Amino acid sequence: MNAREITEKVYLLGAVDWDRELFDSLIPLPDGTSYNAYLIRGSEKTALIDTVEPEFAHVLLGQLEEVEQLDYIIANHAEQDHSGTIPQVLEKFPGAMVVTNARCQGMLIDLLEIPEDKFITVADGETLSLGDKTLEFIYTPWVHWPETISTYLREDKILFSCDFFGSHVATSNLYVSDESRVAEAAKRYYAEIMMPFRAIIAKNLDKIEKYEIDLIAPSHGPIFNKPSYIIDAYRDWVSGSPKNSVVIPFVSMHGSTLILVQRLVSRLVEAGITVHLFNLAVTDIGKLAITLVDAATIVIGTPTVLVGPHPLALNAATLTNALRPKLKYASIIGSYGWGGKAVEQIVSAIPNLKVELLDPVLCKGDRKSTRLNSSHTDISRMPSSA
Repeated sequence: MNAREITEKVYLLGAVDWDRELFDSLIPLPDGTSYNAYLIRGSEKTALIDTVEPEFAHVLLGQLEEVEQLDYIIANHAEQDHSGTIPQVLEKFPGAMVVTNARCQGMLIDLLEIPEDKFITVADGETLSLGDKTLEFIYTPWVHWPETISTYLREDKILFSCDFFGSHVATSNLYVSDESRVAEAAKRYYAEIMMPFRAIIAKNLDKIEKYEIDLIAPSHGPIFNKPSYIIDAYRDWVSGSPKNSVVIPFVSMHGSTLILVQRLVSRLVEAGITVHLFNLAVTDIGKLAITLVDAATIVIGTPTVLVGPHPLALNAATLTNALRPKLKYASIIGSYGWGGKAVEQIVSAIPNLKVELLDPVLCKGDRKSTRLNSSHTDISRMPSSA
């Protein structure tokens, strides 16, 4: 696409990646993504905020073809879907300087071998004048690397937020037009990469509260022309209070664990508790991550494989441990043939979770439900509310 004007002399550049299905060889992208860069033409200087994934360097360079002079490249984040084309842009505009914070400077030197003398480092709250337009730099760490900053354009009241408030959505729309679609994509984005840092993100939300923001222009997905919509959503996601819902990721090899899962789901539904069920053999892990944002309880269902949990169940436990959601309770249900250590191995995989571990339920065979350690409490025992 060609450059598109957002406000006077401020343009959206970058590329839409309609076909990308996986990010970081881990995160599913059911809606593709975009790599947003922004050009600001001041009366005296011109700045480019972020670049694009190197695969799309030709798109960005084509959009810059009619730009006579570029003075600054603002690097909000060192990850290469944002910074990867900086060397090519510097080659086209050898007089341009890379503006970022000291920590990001070190990363860009290490990752892209940009010469140290090509940098201008800025502190939190420092400004850069383009003439009739002023950029202010705001440290917003851990959204989602420790060096990330946001850039605020004072005169136009635009927050260029980088990954903060981003959504992996491939769209031709300049602004958010389908709020429900973008909200789910933004929640997926938050869940998959930002949730472990929610306490810091809450501080970042407090930090930007003093700014008057008309537009939020992230580095992925469409621009928010109703900023309160996504800011309020983030505040809900980072809050300390989970909803009364139970997430049950499970895998069943021969149906035994499935019987327990179905029985548990029925009891929970009868108690008026919301259930999110995921068959790990076919589950999009992004969907699982989304439900973990708000859930109070996780129950992992697994058969026993070679004395341990099924690898998919262990992977779900490891993922949950890495994401550190605001869960309050956790438990394990499953089946075994002659014995094993499925429970011990899953528990050892979730040390980061600050949860109450409810007594697990394991079944020997397919229909006799036998409580571990010879207890016979009902399988549906768990708190009635979060």
